[in-house]
Amino acid sequence: MAAPKKGRSANAPSKPGRALALILIAMVALTGGMFLSGHTTPRLGIDLAGGTSITLRAVAEKGQESAINPTNMATAVDIMERRVNGLGVSEAEVQTQGDRNIIVNIPKGTNSQQAREQVGTTAKLYFRPVLQTELSGADAAVPTPGATDGASPSAEPSGKPTGKSTASPSAPAATDPSEEASPQGRALTEGLKAATSSPSPDASGTPEAPAESPVPADTAAPVDAVVQEQYAKLDCTDPKQRATAGKGSKPGDSIVACGNGSGQWQKYILGPAEVDGTDIDDAQAVLNTQTGAGWTVTMEFTSKGGDKFADITGKLATQPSPQNQFAIVLDGEVVSDPYVSQALTGGNAEISGNFTQPEAQSLANMLSYGALPLTFEEDSVTTVTPALGSEQLEGGLIAGAIGLALVVIYLLSYYRGLGFVALLSLGVSAVLTYTIMSLLGPAIGFALNLPAVCGAIVAIGITADSFIVYFERIRDEIRDGRTLRPAVERAWPRARRTVLVSDFVSFLAAAVLFVVTVGKVQGFAFTLGLTTLLDVVVVFLFTKPLMTLLARTTFFSSGHRWSGLDPKRLGVQPPLRRSRRSSALVEPKEA
Repeated sequence: MAAPKKGRSANAPSKPGRALALILIAMVALTGGMFLSGHTTPRLGIDLAGGTSITLRAVAEKGQESAINPTNMATAVDIMERRVNGLGVSEAEVQTQGDRNIIVNIPKGTNSQQAREQVGTTAKLYFRPVLQTELSGADAAVPTPGATDGASPSAEPSGKPTGKSTASPSAPAATDPSEEASPQGRALTEGLKAATSSPSPDASGTPEAPAESPVPADTAAPVDAVVQEQYAKLDCTDPKQRATAGKGSKPGDSIVACGNGSGQWQKYILGPAEVDGTDIDDAQAVLNTQTGAGWTVTMEFTSKGGDKFADITGKLATQPSPQNQFAIVLDGEVVSDPYVSQALTGGNAEISGNFTQPEAQSLANMLSYGALPLTFEEDSVTTVTPALGSEQLEGGLIAGAIGLALVVIYLLSYYRGLGFVALLSLGVSAVLTYTIMSLLGPAIGFALNLPAVCGAIVAIGITADSFIVYFERIRDEIRDGRTLRPAVERAWPRARRTVLVSDFVSFLAAAVLFVVTVGKVQGFAFTLGLTTLLDVVVVFLFTKPLMTLLARTTFFSSGHRWSGLDPKRLGVQPPLRRSRRSSALVEPKEA
């Protein structure tokens, strides 16, 4: 009878070809994916590529400290990310820091001023009916023979609201002196479906508004005497007065506010908020080619918001100018004030009237992402120039090159032939790390910052340490009198346990660091954790199989003095022999 099969012994030959083929396929696949995706270099963080870092601090109103909680902070981060991404800044980073801070990192190549205004505009968004409005400060002295639309900064001064978006002053408005502005600026109609039923556009493509009529005293909404006094004193050309206008008021209060839609500051008395930003489900900038209205902003309301919007627009549509207008107020400033000519009951609406594309997109962003659950103050703004980032990157690369050179010198001088095995393993690890970092940029937004570069430099030593552990185990087996082939196989189980324990501790430290820290330190933790995992992959699928193959070559198996496995250099003792008659070990006789 045949003897039962036993498990593989330490001397049993392995099949290294499979492991080497597997890691080769992985390298080819990752490299091919990197080139096919077009992302052949890792995305750089702000400290290396340059950009702007904004720190925002949550501020709770009196008696509402409990509002600053992880849920509201996470909601604010999500809204800010969508705000910035709505500007086309797909590489921005928004993350919390501590209990009440949010860090917004905006890379170079972005209109950082526009992004600051949209991200830093942290108050809630409200729709308020316009009760009274006029030009403010020095602009009030300009003759206003009839209301004009502020289609551009060079348009005629207007005694009526313009509906111009002021959240992105860096976005140039269209300037055409020949354009004839409409009487009341932006028109609010019932979305694209109802666009054909809205007032027909004039020669300039701006919807005509109903002719202005005097406001009878008995139809004017009642306004508190204090608000009237604030309105009389308000000068919107004064930045200090603009900053305090309407501050501290509640959604149910009438307020005074400022807006700048046509190059002239306008002041308003606004009624209680009827709709807020949470009632808007979506808003988009749309090029309306059906009616020739050009760029418009479409809004879709939630079910509850649609009912509230239909109710208030039904009331506004019956009012004379300017009380048939809605003021869209963000952070206490009027960013648009379209008029209403009909009740909007379909749960959607469209704002039209000589928008440029940047203006339409900016207003759509504010409508979509304007309602933050908390109020934030701007604590600090740090700008990193590309030149400084380049210097930091160059310094990091030099440090990495020096560290790698020292490791190479040590490996080659001490391990000789085995040092080349370690260098090949480091090369495989470097290729895997580089390709994965390049692919993780567009995939999850990973950006290589200076601490991440430091993590990669530290990983060189960690990875080399794994090779050293294995090599020393092999040399210990040779010192015990074994030849190289069985030594490679017998050394592996003990080395494997040591490598796994060591890498587990490093990965655990990186994971804890990544979870408990914020900002750039997370880049260090992420890189350290990634390279630790790749170290395990390389040792198991490349270093060990390669040593199995090299053990079959004459250069290594014969213990060549340049192989790093020379028995004499390792201090191998004379071989022990076993007596045939007993199991005792007998020392060989001297000659």
